[in-house]
Amino acid sequence: MKPTRRIKVKNGIEYWYEETPYYDKEKKQIRHRSKYLGRNVGGQPVRMRSASEDVKGKMKKKSADVKSSFDYGTIFILQSIMEELKLDRYLADLLPSSEISMVRALAFNRIVRPTAMKNVDSWYEGTSLALESPQVNLTSQRVSELLCRLGESNIPDRFMSQLIEGTDTKNTLIYDITSLSSYSQLINLLEYGYNRDGEPLPQINMSLILDKDKGIPVMYDIFPGSISDVSTLSGTLKKIKAHGIQNYVAVMDRGFFSLSNLCELMGNKISFVMAAKLQLNDLKQLMTEAQKDIDDVRYLHKFNKDPIFAKPIKYNIDSMEVHGYVYYDPKLEQTEKQTLLSRLYDIREELLNVHLKKNSNPHIVFKEKARGFGNFFDWQVIDNRFDVAIRQNAVAQRMNKMGKYILFYSGNFDWMECISLYRERDEIEKSFKALKNEIDVLPLNTHSEKTTRGFIFIAFLGLIIRSRLMNMMREKGLLDKYSVELLLLQLEKLRKITLADGQIFVTEMTKKQREILQALDLCA
Repeated sequence: MKPTRRIKVKNGIEYWYEETPYYDKEKKQIRHRSKYLGRNVGGQPVRMRSASEDVKGKMKKKSADVKSSFDYGTIFILQSIMEELKLDRYLADLLPSSEISMVRALAFNRIVRPTAMKNVDSWYEGTSLALESPQVNLTSQRVSELLCRLGESNIPDRFMSQLIEGTDTKNTLIYDITSLSSYSQLINLLEYGYNRDGEPLPQINMSLILDKDKGIPVMYDIFPGSISDVSTLSGTLKKIKAHGIQNYVAVMDRGFFSLSNLCELMGNKISFVMAAKLQLNDLKQLMTEAQKDIDDVRYLHKFNKDPIFAKPIKYNIDSMEVHGYVYYDPKLEQTEKQTLLSRLYDIREELLNVHLKKNSNPHIVFKEKARGFGNFFDWQVIDNRFDVAIRQNAVAQRMNKMGKYILFYSGNFDWMECISLYRERDEIEKSFKALKNEIDVLPLNTHSEKTTRGFIFIAFLGLIIRSRLMNMMREKGLLDKYSVELLLLQLEKLRKITLADGQIFVTEMTKKQREILQALDLCA
């Protein structure tokens, strides 16, 4: 009797089987022997085995049948994001194919398992990237040469131009700056300055612009470590214009606030939301006047279900008038008060427990222990110990300012739009955190300015991909179950297997892997 083929459906997946009829003499009836042919792919059976079946098979056959196993799941999802954002296409216009493969591998490594560049080749050999591009050379020397070429070229700028054009970036841009520290003594950009991580090391300052609507970083720049935030804005605005971005809203923290920056933004008719830094006397006076009736119910609103007061104000600079809002957030005020009082208590107790050594300088010891809060204390030394009291007037003056801040703006914004845009700066803070921790960019271990610039470009590319993955997870509700790291760990178990005879197959997906990929509208 001739065998026939048919499809069986299990757990929503179609499988091909070959049915061979035979006569059962004992039961005196026609029965069928079933032989598994493979999963239904495009109407044809494709042989695939699950990890458990593979183990059983190896117990029956020689262990040499399985030649290698490669991480496929994480590579698949990261490559899918690259293709969605057309990052591979932009790179193809700038680099030869061999170097594209290297850049992609280095960027993926920053996301999946950040390691020293000299060790990337060991990680690469365990991924499906090595199966697709075995010719890629990721030795320490080749990686260093690639980073150097990237760093001394205009490839990063050209890539950002293509990215901005391809994503149609033009709406809300969030701008911020961070510090990247290093032990190296060979990088000219490294200088001492205000270090946001409290590291006593020279640093490079890196600015980042995030497209709020797309949720991905689209532009970065690097500056010497001594350059202040406020002085970077003018050059950044010129770069934004050079990349063809127009009619956007710039959202910035108080670190960028200055009268010259306000004038430049207004003069160039750029829409913005910027927090004010209350150092100028006329701004202090403006806040003092606003505080007199800021808690009037005329200015009472609700934001995210909590009460908040927002009073419109005007500020004149030369011949220009800037509009803004003074905000008073009672919930924020309470949080800031508790934080300050707790901090002052801890510092006081620590100082009271100090026993000064014979040759120690009390002023230096006090400064180290007070850590920037010295103006809140009166102190003296009695019998080699500190006698400390918290200054009530200093605490009262600080508390009077708590929960209150000014946002200046240009554009057609009301109080809610201003604060909503400003609060969304959290996204760029998360990007910086991911850059430093998950992408593992600190401390910089490069040894020249060229390789440093090239490495930061790789980290930027990795951050784009990771940010997009995070947004996809948020949109599909996966962040309730998984962090990015846990999701990648689940997908890492999806492997490509090579056999001694040259066959390649993908292990069967687990239930969690299938749920993840289906939620993200991806099909491996």
